[in-house]
Amino acid sequence: MEAQENHTVLIIEDSPEDFEATRRALLKSGMHNNIRHCEDGEEALDYLFRRKKYADPQESPRPGIILLDLNLPGTDGREVLAEIKKNDSLRTIPVIVLTTSTDERDIEGCYAAGANSYVQKPVGLENFLQAIQRLHDYWFEIVVYPKKHDGTA
Repeated sequence: MEAQENHTVLIIEDSPEDFEATRRALLKSGMHNNIRHCEDGEEALDYLFRRKKYADPQESPRPGIILLDLNLPGTDGREVLAEIKKNDSLRTIPVIVLTTSTDERDIEGCYAAGANSYVQKPVGLENFLQAIQRLHDYWFEIVVYPKKHDGTA
């Protein structure tokens, strides 16, 4: 699916180990997309709104999908999700919450705020790899995106 293959994937994750595991799992799943990484919520908002070091669109290509950790230092994932979904030019970007939280309030709150999916990070490398493979298969092989999916913030 050509449109999905061209989508930049933005991973918002404060743990270097979790980011690297996610990146490797996506690559292992056969994904060839450009992967970008933000380590906290404020950096993610700078990226999405093209502020500071991300002012140049070449440095901040619009993501086609966002993998968002909830428990970030400073501006947390809940706040990032709310900012994305209240912005007319960003709200159409699918946001997949990828977190360790099993708190029902987080799950309900994320869906209420507009999250497209909520995935609990599985324990164990093999389970994690399988979850990322399924995520890849669904979001990059099955889902159909609108042809005009390249709006700017």
